[in-house]
Amino acid sequence: MSLAGCSTGEKAASTENGEVKAAGSEDTLIIARLSDAESLDQQFMSTINAASVTHGKIYEGLVGRDRNAELQPLLAESWEQLDDKTWEFKLRQDVKFHDGTDFTAEAVKATFDRLLDPEVGSPRAGVLSMVEEVKIIDDFTVQFLLSEPYSPLLSILASHESGIISPKAIEEFGGDDIQEPSGTGPFVFESWTPGQVIILNRNEDYWGTLAKVGRVEFKVVPEETTRTAMVETGEAHIAEPLSIAQFDAVNASQNSKVYQSEGFGTEYITFNVEKAPFNDVRVRQAVSHAIEMDAIRKGVYNNVGGEANSLLGPKVFGYHEGLETYEYNLSEAKRLLAEAGYSDGLEIKLSTMDNKERISLAEVVQSQLKGIGIKVTIEVMEYGTFVESTHSGDTEMFIISWRNATGDADYNQYNLMHSSSIGASGNTSFYSNSEVDGLIEEARKEADSEKRIELYAKAQEIEMEEAVYIPIRVIENVAAMSKDVSGFEISPSGYLEINNVSIK
Repeated sequence: MSLAGCSTGEKAASTENGEVKAAGSEDTLIIARLSDAESLDQQFMSTINAASVTHGKIYEGLVGRDRNAELQPLLAESWEQLDDKTWEFKLRQDVKFHDGTDFTAEAVKATFDRLLDPEVGSPRAGVLSMVEEVKIIDDFTVQFLLSEPYSPLLSILASHESGIISPKAIEEFGGDDIQEPSGTGPFVFESWTPGQVIILNRNEDYWGTLAKVGRVEFKVVPEETTRTAMVETGEAHIAEPLSIAQFDAVNASQNSKVYQSEGFGTEYITFNVEKAPFNDVRVRQAVSHAIEMDAIRKGVYNNVGGEANSLLGPKVFGYHEGLETYEYNLSEAKRLLAEAGYSDGLEIKLSTMDNKERISLAEVVQSQLKGIGIKVTIEVMEYGTFVESTHSGDTEMFIISWRNATGDADYNQYNLMHSSSIGASGNTSFYSNSEVDGLIEEARKEADSEKRIELYAKAQEIEMEEAVYIPIRVIENVAAMSKDVSGFEISPSGYLEINNVSIK
């Protein structure tokens, strides 16, 4: 996070050449995006796409990450682990929420009490289910009392689920989706016109270094050629995501260029393992053997994004370097199908969001599976509809990604593979395995890093043996960016970082 460690309290915003812009200047950064946020409430949103609008902009956490993804103080000045189940945080004393409320220990407690309240029903509550109580010691000291040791606690507190919400907003909206977000961050919410635009303004009373732009507009522009044309003509400064097919055109432009950075997460194909025919592991294994991933990475993605062997990118703690994926073997695929009772083939539905690469990927998979007698019907959905469909279990086989907001394997494994996360919490494969659950739970408690790595390795080996998913590639964050823009980044987690953006 570019905001981490910005504790100087400076109120001037410096440009690249050293000039200082007046705090009230209204430079507007326009970001053209494929799809709208499904929520502006960080305790209810389920995608990095939505979190990118609020995380590190409207909301901030007790801790954050610097440009090297290292944990740094943010709203907490310091912390100490008092014992296996007690963490103490000393809070900043110079911070106010956007609505004028003072940031104190009471706000921290109110935020996490709401997140963990079963009556509120936040789909993100599971990531901090081990927190028994947030205890106020004094106005600027809180303790997290855990039911069991939890090694990745700081990584979760740095992710969007843990953004601190104004007590006034909590009082106003209660357990309902917060429509007018109020945090402590460098940008203040102005308005949201669903399906069109979200507008933020610079927080002139921000406790840290002021943002360099005065206003940000997140515009929803579903058509990619329109998004990239907006950057070319100056109607937008950033367009994302960017398909690989557009790389050459963007780079050839006089006014735009391609932004690229490696992510924590992966893109993959998965199955609803509760639904026939994919409730039979042999069918999932057959499909895994029939897909030639090297050809897909080259033909569909032009080798953008690294080779993946699991749900974890190589930069994530817990990555299993030696994990072997299914070899391309049509004979074995046909044998497994016949053993499962489908010697004459079968028909399936492959679902995807309306993204060019994913549609191309679906078409290649359709062609490849034809070779083992599987007829594939491709279902293309608008992004929001696709998310709802995967959460509700209305899909059979689908293409999806998980960006990993924390850089720790727990975020992938607990959200995507633990049985308690089935549905909107992330386990859209509807996968349940008691041994895997136990390994994930044990890894959460384990303080020894090497032992944690061993536990995650075993869990990933079982998941691969049961063919829960087919890894496609390590995600690379890409966008079209105006040559007039500097300071823009996309974090390994996939969050858009705009606090240091300046426009010529």
